[in-house]
Amino acid sequence: MSTFDGTVAASPSASAGLPLASQQDGSYPRPQMLREHWADLDGTWSFRNEGDDSAWRSGFPDARDITVPFPPESVASGIDEPGFHPVVWYARTITRSDLDAAGLGDAAPRLVLHFGAVDHRARVWIDGHFIGEHEGGHTPFAFDVTDALGTDPDAEHTLVVRAEDDPHDLTQPRGKQDWHEDPHTIWYRRTTGIWQTVWLEAVPTASIAYLRWTNVDHATLRLTVRFAGVRAGGERLRVEARWEERDEHLATIESTVGDTVTEFDVLVPLSRQANGQAEDELHWSPEHPRLVDATVTLVSSAGDAIDTVASYFGVRTVGVDGGAFLLNGRSHDVRSVLNQGYWPDSHLAAPSRAALRREVELIKELGFNAARNHQKIEDPRFLYWADRLGLFVWGEAPGAYEFSPRAVQRLMREWMDAVERDASHPSIVTWVPANESWGVQHIATDPAQQAYARSLADVTRAIDPTRPVISNDGWEHPDSDIITVHDYEGDGPRLAATYADDAARTELFHGMGPADRWVLVGGAEDLGQPVMLTEFGGVNYQPGSQREDGWGYTSASDGDDWITRITALYDAIRASSFLAGSCYTQLTDTMQETNGLLNADRTPKVPIEQIRRAVTGH
Repeated sequence: MSTFDGTVAASPSASAGLPLASQQDGSYPRPQMLREHWADLDGTWSFRNEGDDSAWRSGFPDARDITVPFPPESVASGIDEPGFHPVVWYARTITRSDLDAAGLGDAAPRLVLHFGAVDHRARVWIDGHFIGEHEGGHTPFAFDVTDALGTDPDAEHTLVVRAEDDPHDLTQPRGKQDWHEDPHTIWYRRTTGIWQTVWLEAVPTASIAYLRWTNVDHATLRLTVRFAGVRAGGERLRVEARWEERDEHLATIESTVGDTVTEFDVLVPLSRQANGQAEDELHWSPEHPRLVDATVTLVSSAGDAIDTVASYFGVRTVGVDGGAFLLNGRSHDVRSVLNQGYWPDSHLAAPSRAALRREVELIKELGFNAARNHQKIEDPRFLYWADRLGLFVWGEAPGAYEFSPRAVQRLMREWMDAVERDASHPSIVTWVPANESWGVQHIATDPAQQAYARSLADVTRAIDPTRPVISNDGWEHPDSDIITVHDYEGDGPRLAATYADDAARTELFHGMGPADRWVLVGGAEDLGQPVMLTEFGGVNYQPGSQREDGWGYTSASDGDDWITRITALYDAIRASSFLAGSCYTQLTDTMQETNGLLNADRTPKVPIEQIRRAVTGH
């Protein structure tokens, strides 16, 4: 349901105690919907993986310790067992101090338990009572656990989580997690079980459960709100927007909420944007990552605030036209780097919250304005720093490797959840539901696999029609808004010839492309879409100690040779008359792939200024 009652001529009145969302410290697990109180449950938990005992649903005090949210395969977890873990168990005590930190009390009597991500299927108990389950290793889930806590506010409770992650089930969306015991070629060690923050928050009896910001155009946002709990009726939704950087009030909107609706849309027009000469002042871009703070309040029929959350949004539009990628209606070059989001000691889990900020900072320091988060639905706190510091992000699904009805259902469901989770982030400018025909290995000739890839692209557009979609990144595109190519040619002049001009573009689209793959399949045509080289480079260079299994697509003899090779590849891209962007492989060395611009510990292989000069050309 949508409604718009008009603008209320009043100054903003954000609730005291709410954090300023655009200036948060990067610890809140859900950065675009903040409350004053939350309880972090990360830290030491009990851990078992020896079997599947139903008695463990009530806890297991004789177990080993594990540090959550690090997977048991990792050093950071304290377990450091990189083999197979098809079933793992976790337990933790919830104490009165946890409930107090979450804000539980008369004004917020309901307690919600949140999981950032648990790979792959999770079941949850409190004091032996089943709470719920969730499937999908990269997306968040939550349960209202109020009734499981009983009436004694000082009682302690045992939280138990069982995670099932079959390493040999190729229908599971797994991304770069290897199904072999030891990593091979381009796949890495696994991340099983809890790998993002577990946390508690207390909410009112009627509460705001979900927010989504959508840029309708350069001057209007649509806010979608979902509610949870029991409402009395007659409520209104108040939205207040403020540009803190200029100390400027932008809008206050109040709309009546229907008594029976659980999802509600409201338009938020920004009157200052009506002046076309000044509209760029507020626009978000990597060069000027301006964010607008907002408070969203559910108001009772008597005018009292029932629930208030802090949020932020960016004012920007993205699209494609005339062979160009458009930001705010203007052509914008995309200089991206492939980011595996993998750390040596913690795998897919970031080693710290500060590491997520540092990753964004490093990408920008290297001269990039974009990151392709490869085969991973990244922690939302990374996206917050991308929003705040100014970095384009390509949101990509972790692939499954089997084509079957079960694989289709699993990836489709998890991908839809991921798009819905992240659609409010201004930094995300492109969606990539499939990569290099993984899970659709015969897409060039199989109509069923072509239909699947088109369906993934179309369902993405249905959920979010505001961003370009890549149906199959790299090659064999059945339906893409940007045509992307993966080409690891190591010779600069030869790469330049492949992407030189319109004649080269025609040859690329009508002949066999790099890696002996067709660029377009299933009746897809060249409709003038932008073309981007979204994987290239991958030059192996290992300063210092050498990995015997280390490799790249080509190799350099020393640091000077390495930076010369990379510069020649970028010179070839800059010489192209039609490439609209590129993505270098890759940001960091990742296990046996020693083709990063940075070492695995995030230190640069040569002075960072040299890398930046190669990337930017100046």
